[in-house]
Amino acid sequence: MTKLLQIMAGAKVGGAEKFFERLAIAFHNAGIEQHIAIRQNPERENLLSCAGIMPSTHRLGGFFDFKSRREIQQIAEKHNPDIVLAWMSRGASFMPKGNFVKVARLGGYYDLKYFKKCEYLVGNTKDICKYLKEKGWPEDKVWYLPNFVDDTIMPPQSRAELDTPEDAPLMLGLGRLHENKAFDLGLEVVAKLPNTYYWIAGAGPKEDELKQQAEQLGITDRVRFLGWRTDIAALFAAADIFLCTSRHEPLGNMMIEAWAHGTPVIAAASQGPTEHITHGHNGLLSPIDNVNKMVQNVQTLLDNQDLSIEIASNGNQSYKEAYTEGQVVAKYQEFFDNILKTKS
Repeated sequence: MTKLLQIMAGAKVGGAEKFFERLAIAFHNAGIEQHIAIRQNPERENLLSCAGIMPSTHRLGGFFDFKSRREIQQIAEKHNPDIVLAWMSRGASFMPKGNFVKVARLGGYYDLKYFKKCEYLVGNTKDICKYLKEKGWPEDKVWYLPNFVDDTIMPPQSRAELDTPEDAPLMLGLGRLHENKAFDLGLEVVAKLPNTYYWIAGAGPKEDELKQQAEQLGITDRVRFLGWRTDIAALFAAADIFLCTSRHEPLGNMMIEAWAHGTPVIAAASQGPTEHITHGHNGLLSPIDNVNKMVQNVQTLLDNQDLSIEIASNGNQSYKEAYTEGQVVAKYQEFFDNILKTKS
């Protein structure tokens, strides 16, 4: 059985961080022996501990955090892993030395100078893997391994609790309130669709600016800023449409979550949605930053309930075909087996 050391030095919240948590727990449930080294984060430590994983916590700061480097090196020497899996560029910067296979998992288009200590790179989309090869990483050292999402069903979030009429068309947006996620576009869409409501679940640097924009557009009575939520399934269950407005979205975990929960997806045609959505089949695509086209797509689903149901059903099938926990864990185990055979 594979012995694994994982290094996660990411933020408190974020798509990659949430997937790391899901994958670590899934590995544990699958019987993979692993040690987890994470940046100090009581919530993440508690989540992993409750799942039966006892992570070690470290500062995992910047270049001059020599103490954390020594600690990670000592862990590697103590546990003698077969593979070290580092998450993103920060995790890769703490890659220890040793006779094990060194892997980094990327969820974006990073500068490859940050991964010089690594042998293999994992991309969670085919387009990221294409980018890695085009940038000169050996083709046989690049692997595509998708994410899986949590498909646990929850009762719908009460619309009444969020002052949203039961019969109003409701769109849902999820993610960090950042320029790349383009929630400003979502607000413009709502402004052009009277009687529609928009729930935005997330936190980030653009929050005040987005609230000001909603006020300027005269739609504050139809927009709800929910903050960072952990009951995403309840939000999907309440929504009519998942609106993915991102200008830059390498994958789009939330798009796959929408599929898993049977919510139809309308997305801007950024990298991830374009790779995964077949327009008119398992979602609708709009050009990036094109408000009128996204409004048109929303209106299309609101006017055609049969099409909305069909797109939601096809999206759910897309999820079942490639993005379940069992399928993705099996792909990771196959990857581990293959790189260890190469090593031997």
